[in-house]
Amino acid sequence: MAISTPRGVGGVAVVRLSGPQAKELALRHLSTDTLAPRHSHFTRFSDSEGMIDEVLAVWFPAPHSYTGEEMVEISCHGSLYVQQAIVQSLLDDGARLAEAGEFTLRAFTNGKLNLSQAEAVADLIDAVTPAQHRLAVSQLRGGYAQTLRELRQQLLDLTSLLELELDFSQEDVEFADRRQLVRLVDTLSIRINELRSTFQQGNALKRGIPVAIVGRPNAGKSSLLNALLNDNRAIVSPIPGTTRDTIEETFTADGVTFRIIDTAGLRRSDDPLEAMGVRRTLAAVVQSDIILFVYDITEPFSQVLDDVQEIQDAYPIKGKHLFLVANKADLVQEIKPFHHIAVSAKESVGIDRLKGMLVKVAGQANTDDVILTNARHYEALGRVDQALRQVALGLQTSLPSDLVAIDLRDALYHLGTITGEVANDEVLTNIFSRFCIGK
Repeated sequence: MAISTPRGVGGVAVVRLSGPQAKELALRHLSTDTLAPRHSHFTRFSDSEGMIDEVLAVWFPAPHSYTGEEMVEISCHGSLYVQQAIVQSLLDDGARLAEAGEFTLRAFTNGKLNLSQAEAVADLIDAVTPAQHRLAVSQLRGGYAQTLRELRQQLLDLTSLLELELDFSQEDVEFADRRQLVRLVDTLSIRINELRSTFQQGNALKRGIPVAIVGRPNAGKSSLLNALLNDNRAIVSPIPGTTRDTIEETFTADGVTFRIIDTAGLRRSDDPLEAMGVRRTLAAVVQSDIILFVYDITEPFSQVLDDVQEIQDAYPIKGKHLFLVANKADLVQEIKPFHHIAVSAKESVGIDRLKGMLVKVAGQANTDDVILTNARHYEALGRVDQALRQVALGLQTSLPSDLVAIDLRDALYHLGTITGEVANDEVLTNIFSRFCIGK
């Protein structure tokens, strides 16, 4: 039993009961004698001292509930006193408080959700942007889980073929051409790596796409950060070297979240603090998917090209998106065509266009596609791939079937840790402890 709505005062709060005696326990406190399945009943909730509140009560008989157990939801007024009084009266009557994520854990245990869908519930609760919401809903619907089930079934079929050979090992019977099995394993490995390749995109949608703002001192990097955030987050000063550490904030454009990182100006300095800031700039570039090189539009463009070339030579930016952003456009009469994008951070000119370019580069992911967002799943799929490589090697080198089957079972094990076919208490505790109480 738990309050499933957020803590604090609101118009309505919901108290959930789940378990074989949920209905019986609720009826002891309700003024109605019966609860029809999945019907909302307007009734009174009372304890030994009298009525606590007028409530709406809904009974979900097993297995047709979120947890798969008998379940009752009681909607009361959001008064903190009312909430606690209802909870206390149920506790006094034999209920106990739910642990974090216990309702979803019971849904998993009772087969209402697999483990990847249960984790999608947590993502759905945490979603703050349309892209995050669509991604969580897509995974909760089970498209990702279906892909994993198909992969698992293919692995099971391969394992069955090899283990069938073991049953007839004395007759020296081979039930499948090993070259064909190698091709099947390679196909599975390709699909596994296709899934893993979506992790960077999925993780960026989930946590925000990292964008580093780099450039020389006084180019207007901090001003650009403030303009993108529409907030005076960073100190702006004409003194070079004001920013000596990275400043990280997030903003959302067209449903995509960006983690924008303002960095120290790129120049050689004897100041140890400023030099440390430049080193942290390098770290920000390494971690970012998009780099905004900001320069003063009044400077000679040849100097800008030299600076960009120096960055490309010194920084590992291969595969990253690099944009030249000409700042202080309000100081010139004419914008040269070689400027990738001209802005005035001070006057907030060109900022919407820059955001549009960021969104275009990020790409509106089709969240109906299967996209990997969970680091635990990414690691597990990596282990599946390693096991499959061993399987392919064993098949190519005519390793005995029983040894190849061991590697296949290893692949099945790691795939099962994602969906929950294989799950130990430590893993489950770690996953569900991150849920809120009442979910």
